Amino acid sequence: MLQTEYIKITEDEAGDAALRRAASHLRAGELVVFPTETVYGLGGDGTNAEAAKRIYAAKGRPSDNPLIIHIASPEDAEKYAYTNKTYEKLAKAFMPGPLTVILPRREIIPPSTTGGLDSVAIRCPAHPVARRLIELCGIPIAAPSANLSGKPSPTCAEHVREDLDGRVSMILDGGESEIGLESTIVKIDGERLTLLRPGAVTYDALCMVCEHVTIADAVTHRLAENERPLSPGMKYRHYAPSAPLVLLAGERDHQLAFLKAAQKKEKCAILCYEEEMPYLDGERLLCVGSANDLPTQAHKLFHALRDADTTDADIIYAHLPPMEGLGLALYNRMIRAAAHTVLQL
Repeated sequence: MLQTEYIKITEDEAGDAALRRAASHLRAGELVVFPTETVYGLGGDGTNAEAAKRIYAAKGRPSDNPLIIHIASPEDAEKYAYTNKTYEKLAKAFMPGPLTVILPRREIIPPSTTGGLDSVAIRCPAHPVARRLIELCGIPIAAPSANLSGKPSPTCAEHVREDLDGRVSMILDGGESEIGLESTIVKIDGERLTLLRPGAVTYDALCMVCEHVTIADAVTHRLAENERPLSPGMKYRHYAPSAPLVLLAGERDHQLAFLKAAQKKEKCAILCYEEEMPYLDGERLLCVGSANDLPTQAHKLFHALRDADTTDADIIYAHLPPMEGLGLALYNRMIRAAAHTVLQL
């Protein structure tokens, strides 16, 4: 087992020295966890086939699940992929930021990084620590979320420590992730986009830049058994707590009545709205924000799912989010965390 070095990054010479050390680890083929504005990333050299294999091993991740490579500047994409005018439009509108674009890969990116695909997923993060680390490396950093495969993605360094201590060389603590959900992923086909994973860059925002945007079936439905995932998060059970998660759909007052009854007869944890708290027993109650505050719900979701696992709950209940705006990203994560288990009330 590795001795994992845990460092809280500060905005001074000591912080920069730590980032330089982290960059040297990455260039040597080792793994370093770093913060981004979405979730924490488990980083390795995106041009190193062995580093990619180490990422899959550390996470316990299936090797056909593609990794995203992170770059310091949107212009750097041309070094690792074949870009086009549609990419340039997206980069101008949303980069640096929570958008990942799938493009045909150049040979410098090995198939082990892309899950065997001829395409590569590229993102330019907005987080200053991530950007500085990539600049110091001088290489793209391949990085899925820094959690054990299938578990909720980490939005703080402590969650990373719970999952990956002893599996990586360094964990860089940059505080809580601002957004809390992984990046939006799109695939370019000429002037058309396919939305493969929704995130903070919403479908409506994409439509403001590109006229033709299609939402992939796998965003809201299960991927077919023999269908190959084109991006992270499409095929396998993701974001899941240990206890079964059940999503509630239907009238809000019917959902509240169900939750009140459930608390009396079973050991359940509830991801509830702020407005519901006065009407529910406080035991195993996890507030994710107001019913209409989707950014706060996104920020708190993965933290709440992990907190639910610290209770003695036999089952977890949560509300099924709307499928509009940022709600589509919440819906996508929660439907997978619940293995598509929805109770209509």
